[in-house]
Amino acid sequence: MHVQPYLFFDGRCEEALEFYRTALGAEVTMLMRNSECPEPVTCAPGAENKVLHSSFRIGETTLCASDGHSLGQPVFQGFSLSINVATEDEAERVFAAISEGGQVQMPLTKTFFSPRFGMVTDRFGVLWMVYVVQ
Repeated sequence: MHVQPYLFFDGRCEEALEFYRTALGAEVTMLMRNSECPEPVTCAPGAENKVLHSSFRIGETTLCASDGHSLGQPVFQGFSLSINVATEDEAERVFAAISEGGQVQMPLTKTFFSPRFGMVTDRFGVLWMVYVVQ
């Protein structure tokens, strides 16, 4: 059994994929638009080029993403994505990159479990926890 995160960006998926590519070195491994589906897809007028399904890798993790209903209001509640890095410098770099256009929930700081831990909601509303693994 394998649990895999699937994110719905409600019309901003392609923008999010590009952001994660730039900020985190994500590699898009698959992207299919509504218009490319081999079976008919019911979608809102103008959403033919929105992302029906995609997958991307950040480090060793594969995530999936879509535009969903493409209403422009993604809602991410009740979870966060956690990035474990090896060094404090890497934590600083990753945290700064994800924070661009987002909102810091907890600045990177020393904690009892890590020399650097912080939380930030990115520009798409996804909550990230960044920390150095000891």
